[in-house]
Amino acid sequence: MTILTEKLTAKLPRVLPPFVTRSILMVFAAIILAGCASTENKEQLPEALSEAELYQLSSKAIEDGRYSEAIKSLRTLESRYPFGAFAEQAQLDIIYAYFKNAEPEASRAAADRFIRLHPQHPDADYAYYIKGLASNTASMGLLERYLPMDLTRRDPGQARVSFNEFSELLSRYPESKYVPDARQRMVALRNRLAEYEIHAANYYLKRKAYVAAVNRGRYVVENMQQTPAVPEALAIMVEGYQHLELPEPAGEALEVLRLNYPNHPALDKNGNFVGYKVFEDVDPSIWSTLTFGLIGSSKPKIQDAPPPQPPVVN
Repeated sequence: MTILTEKLTAKLPRVLPPFVTRSILMVFAAIILAGCASTENKEQLPEALSEAELYQLSSKAIEDGRYSEAIKSLRTLESRYPFGAFAEQAQLDIIYAYFKNAEPEASRAAADRFIRLHPQHPDADYAYYIKGLASNTASMGLLERYLPMDLTRRDPGQARVSFNEFSELLSRYPESKYVPDARQRMVALRNRLAEYEIHAANYYLKRKAYVAAVNRGRYVVENMQQTPAVPEALAIMVEGYQHLELPEPAGEALEVLRLNYPNHPALDKNGNFVGYKVFEDVDPSIWSTLTFGLIGSSKPKIQDAPPPQPPVVN
């Protein structure tokens, strides 16, 4: 209160005596705080609601897509009835509600809490699964959610976290019904991580940092087999080794490229290396120019399947 009064007093002209000004500001501050308190009280759910009624409210809100209201009902239910019949189900539901409400960090925290409280729960695999989904979207802002952006150019930190969490789901619950979808998402995440390495290698090639470019390409070839980025990685290695005047490793990479990807654009019809064209495919659109290639990618956007609703605890 004192800090608020001092800040407001500093902005007023010195017309009234200081004690009068302070008294007026105290009155205004009291009115503001009373208004905030009354608004908070109005937002609270009635105390007379039973546990079942609170859960019905949250279920209807989730069904209608009103996830903020569902979260409020679920949090109220858990605070009032922490050991009730719907407590565990509420903890599962709020993981889903946070995720659908575009609050991935809160969803991850709720999933971690459920796993910590119920490590042997039959539906703990669901918490691991949604946790992986939430990690994949944690770094996405408004643009990434609603515009066709090339995520392979963005920082891959959250993609790695998501991959590791899906991997944990597979190792802990190999028979889970969420495993097939998690495995497909891991493939997509792995492809994304490999593409990021290619973008980094292209960056180094453009700046003639050939050792760094070769290292990026070799990392893809050695650790990300069966991803679409492997032929590009091989071509980068050939290009880099040739600039470094290392004919032997350049020849080895070229032979692998010839045998496995004979139709790669870096090879002519006779299998000779004609050069890796890093910057020949430029998107001329205004969006691509203004956003440095992050928006306006010609690659089709992969549509993720919607996450399943939480299982009902018996």
